[in-house]
Amino acid sequence: MNSPTPTEHFTGLQTGSADYRRANLALAIGGFTCFALLYGTQPVLPQLARDFAVSPGSASLTVAAGTAAMAILLIPLSLIADRYGRERLMRLGLSGAALFSIASALAPNFLLLLLCRACLGAGIAGVPAAAMAYLGEEIVPSARSRAMGIYIAANALGGMSGRFLSALVTDWLDWRYGLAALGVLGALAAAAFWRLLPPARNFAPRALEPRLLFIDLRRIAADPGLPWLFATGFLIMGSFVGLYNYLGFRLSAPPYGLGPAAIGSIFLLYAVGSAASAWAGHAAGRLGQPRIVLLMSVTMALGIAVTLAGSLPLIILGVAIFTAGYFAVHAVASGWVGRRAGQRRGLVSALYLSSYYLGSSVIGSAAGWPWSHGGWPGVAAALLICIGGVIAIALRLRRLAED
Repeated sequence: MNSPTPTEHFTGLQTGSADYRRANLALAIGGFTCFALLYGTQPVLPQLARDFAVSPGSASLTVAAGTAAMAILLIPLSLIADRYGRERLMRLGLSGAALFSIASALAPNFLLLLLCRACLGAGIAGVPAAAMAYLGEEIVPSARSRAMGIYIAANALGGMSGRFLSALVTDWLDWRYGLAALGVLGALAAAAFWRLLPPARNFAPRALEPRLLFIDLRRIAADPGLPWLFATGFLIMGSFVGLYNYLGFRLSAPPYGLGPAAIGSIFLLYAVGSAASAWAGHAAGRLGQPRIVLLMSVTMALGIAVTLAGSLPLIILGVAIFTAGYFAVHAVASGWVGRRAGQRRGLVSALYLSSYYLGSSVIGSAAGWPWSHGGWPGVAAALLICIGGVIAIALRLRRLAED
């Protein structure tokens, strides 16, 4: 479908209109489905390691392959969306992700499973690469914040629900059925997305100009705050995925011996994170972003320390504390990035998200080495080093804000 040429008569989708509701519902479905599919293998990593006879670190590559492909393609796909349109990219990306989720369930060997997960991540990248720009262009300014909030909330809910559904079905049947269930859900969601999403009316194609892109990249690199915020996203997301990747291995082994469904239910702690995000956004307005990032990164470190306890309730408490700190830091850092971006908001947001998901791939898998050599204390030590880096960055940004 070709996007109509924008006209001066159309100012945006108005609150309460049928197309406004359809756009919100479509993008909520798209965001929910993307993150349900992306992390579908995380709660079943112990089963993958057993069935394919690979190490925990190798099994974690099924998560890293998708997030790495997403991180690498976010910027190129955002440029393609600027040139050829938002709707087409999101529709094709979501459909492709559903297809490769089903293919993941049928993969006969570990290498093909990794390939399917990488292709799934590549498809998913098309949705966030275009969704925020679509909202910014097609929704009236007075309703954009609300629409963006619905989209982001759907992302978080999808990440939580996809992990839980995959684990639950795996507990009943097998991990292949868990991934297949997510794939079927993705296919139904893609069909609904194609039907619901209103055509873009404010889209104007932009020429692909690499020279201007490199000029913007140099300016962003020279900013005194943005590269440090990108590093913050890299470290917090890497720590978050690293903790949840290897928590499953710890809790599936003696003395805990938890099954996939019980381990998957731990992801319901995302609800704590959602509340922490809302609180952090409000508190940052009163106390300033540097203070909240510093406070909540210390909270993340405290949570990791509590997970070193042997008691299962204390481990869950530590994970809850860590999760609250993570979501709070991410909410404040991503908002801070937007405020510093100026006219380069789209590119800066894509760079932050790329750093964020690259951290998921790199640190999330690299934590397998300390797990193999030092067990949970080794993982905790590695993650505490990462959070120490976040604390150091928060102190630097605090001094920058005071200058």
